[in-house]
This record gives sequence, structure tokens and C-alpha cells, in this order.
Amino acid sequence: MADLVYPPVLVAARLMFRLLDNRIRIEGAEHVPATGGAVIACTHVSYLDFIYCGLGARPSKRLVRFMAKQEIFSHGVGGPLMRGMHHIPVDRAAGQASYDEAVKRLRAGEVVGVFPEATISRSFTVKDIKTGAARMAAEAGVPVIPMALWGTQRLWTKGHPKDLTHRHVPISIVLGAPMHPSAEDDCEVLTKDLRARMSELLDQAQASYPDRPTGDDDRWWLPAHLGGTAPTPEAAAALDRRPAERD
Repeated sequence: MADLVYPPVLVAARLMFRLLDNRIRIEGAEHVPATGGAVIACTHVSYLDFIYCGLGARPSKRLVRFMAKQEIFSHGVGGPLMRGMHHIPVDRAAGQASYDEAVKRLRAGEVVGVFPEATISRSFTVKDIKTGAARMAAEAGVPVIPMALWGTQRLWTKGHPKDLTHRHVPISIVLGAPMHPSAEDDCEVLTKDLRARMSELLDQAQASYPDRPTGDDDRWWLPAHLGGTAPTPEAAAALDRRPAERD
């Protein structure tokens, strides 16, 4: 498929990185195959995660086609961009069509990006994840590459105002070794393994992150188990159950 929109969007993203002076660290980019289909299963802590997740595939010169909720495609500005970059709309009430399209793209050799937690994690830990990433990889016969992002929540996340003027924020993009699911594998077991790998990568990114909060008012971007004031996973789940608080 022709990519007329994606390249200028990448140029704009690189300009944003320069303006913000993001200190971006990519680790494990060699796990993204240079050719052939693959699923990237990424943690989700920010509204900007699709930008940085896609950046993790650029050393392999791959363009990631993201599965994203239908509402984004209906937006006056975001919709044409999403369609122009050939991302995949997901209707949460009828997801089979988007699943089938993702499998078709994978079989055609595309890289498909998925946020298996479905919504942003307020606790900055890995929530329970959906089985779709493992199922579509198994059906298409392609690998699943786990990924974790850290630092993006400081720019724009759920429950906090966006701060795109905050410069010098370190951004960590960590990719793990690929999983190779098959149709014979138990999907629930695969999904449990994938979540464990994503959690391990997130722990790694958090442990090696170069910044620390500047004071008590700045501890909001750390999870509770690291001394931050983000909601615990249980409290975050309760917030997510409120209809007005959902994505």
C-alpha cells in the first residue's frame, strides 16, 4: 500500500522530539524483524504512546499499523491522518472485522501495533490484558514482540493535564525477545506469558530511568509500589469502572 501520509507525520514527530528535547532511549530494537509480519504488544501509560511505540520499530525501518478505537477515526483532524497511515479502526461493540483485518495485514507482512490493556493504566503497572495480540499472531503465524514505554505519562496521561511544553523528559522504549505462538498453543497461557514479559520490561524501564521526582508534588508519575502517588492497581480498576472515566 502507498504511504503518502506516514512519512510527513514521522517528520513532524521528529520535530516534536527535537522541540521537547526528549532524551529517548531505545533498547532491544533488534527484536523487530526487518521483513515479514509481526505484532508489537505495548504497555499503555499515555495518550502519546502510539508515537513512541512506532518509534521503537524505526531502527528496523518498519511502519507500525496500530489498532485504535473507532472514535479516533471519526475525528475531523485525527481521522484522515489515521486512515492515511493505514491504521486499523476497532469498533469495541463488534471487533471481529478489525481482528480479521489485522490478521490479513500480518499475513501480508505488515507490523501491527496493539495495546493489549485496551485503555491507559492509571497505576502505571500492567493491567490485565486482552487475548487478541496472542490470538492474531498465532492465526497469522507471526511473532509477538513485547514492548514497554516509560516517561510518556509525564507528557500526557489520563487524569492529568497534558504538558507538551515540558522539555528534557527522558523517554524509555524497551523491547523484549519475540514470542512465537502457534495455533496449538493455549491462548490464555500465551496471554499470561505475554503480560509477564510486558511487566518485566516495564520494571526494567522504571529501574533504569534516569529521572526522579523533584519533590512530593512531583511523585504522581511513579507507581505506588515505587513510592509514587499514582493509584494502586485496585484503586485504578475502581476508577476505570466509572463510565465517565473510561477512554
